[in-house]
Amino acid sequence: MDFQWDAEQRAFRNTVRSFLAEHLPPDWEQLAHGPGSETQSTFSKTFCGALAQAGLLVPHWPKRWGGRDADAWTSFILAEEMWMAGEPRGGQYMNVNWIGPTLMRFGTEAQQDRYIPPIARGETIWCQGFSEPEAGSDLASLRTRAERVDGGYRINGQKIWTSYAGHADTCFLLARTGIGKTGMSVFLVPMDTAGITVRQIPSVIGEGDIHEVFFDDVFVPADALLGDEGQAWEIARNALSLERVGIPRFALAARMLRRAVAALKKAGRFGHGAVEQSARALAACEAARLYSYQIVDQRRHGTPTGPEASAARYATVMAERLVGEFVVEHCPDALAGGDPLLLAHHQRAIVAGIASGAAEIQLNLIATELLQLPREPR
Repeated sequence: MDFQWDAEQRAFRNTVRSFLAEHLPPDWEQLAHGPGSETQSTFSKTFCGALAQAGLLVPHWPKRWGGRDADAWTSFILAEEMWMAGEPRGGQYMNVNWIGPTLMRFGTEAQQDRYIPPIARGETIWCQGFSEPEAGSDLASLRTRAERVDGGYRINGQKIWTSYAGHADTCFLLARTGIGKTGMSVFLVPMDTAGITVRQIPSVIGEGDIHEVFFDDVFVPADALLGDEGQAWEIARNALSLERVGIPRFALAARMLRRAVAALKKAGRFGHGAVEQSARALAACEAARLYSYQIVDQRRHGTPTGPEASAARYATVMAERLVGEFVVEHCPDALAGGDPLLLAHHQRAIVAGIASGAAEIQLNLIATELLQLPREPR
């Protein structure tokens, strides 16, 4: 396998880096780095609008939708550079990675015309209504229900740990319309619809990141249904496959590891214990990077991605965890406010094993679907 980037890929990475150098403010590292914070959500709309104007927001999308038909590697290079910079796209990375492509695949023409152009212009924020108090990452256990009524559906239920809900314009919502996996459907629900209540959950991971969302007798028209009734499992699996490998957290983790090591060297505290632990953390970052590259290469060649995406996701979780443990043990002063960027990364690393499906769920998928092991008796 050739591990070298070609000239066009290197040029694109340099273009992204130049854009970041020009458009990130001098105090970027001091800003609130919670992706759903008021500060970053406001900034992301300006930033993503400028990205769109420069042709750098959705280059991998079809030209019809504002892209330039670039391949999967272009998308991943963009994501790596954004995450190494602290992800200035905020919650809009989700739009680019999987919401837009999912709408292109499963949406009606009317849904595509309504929702895709604002994403391509960097003007809108979405939230993902998956997890529930009694379901968590186990989507098959969800209880939020959408009942057929004249002209559409009435939705009742609750979602929890919903990122960006406080600023989102639209929710990508999973609700039960029947029994079992075939009884789940996806709805595109404007967040200003009557009956929706959003409550922020206080958290150590940064400002405004997670919320509870309540749906009390919420009416949505029939054309809010994405795909067919009962198709949610297929749609969600497709979306989560894009999501799990579309977030190169290992890129930011590796950068923060280098930052922490540099600080220890400067202070004369990079001893044997730190050397060994940092080596393990760096190896984990490299393993996650190469595993993710394998999935990107599959996409590049049109190979369907299966449970390998869960394995790549878990490798990234472990990389984040090892870097976080290194910083806690060797750079506690940074977490006490000495380095706002290391602190911001540590806060994000805390949820690495929860976002996009809990790490335990990923291990279950790896065991049953990749390794073909029997399910644990329940």
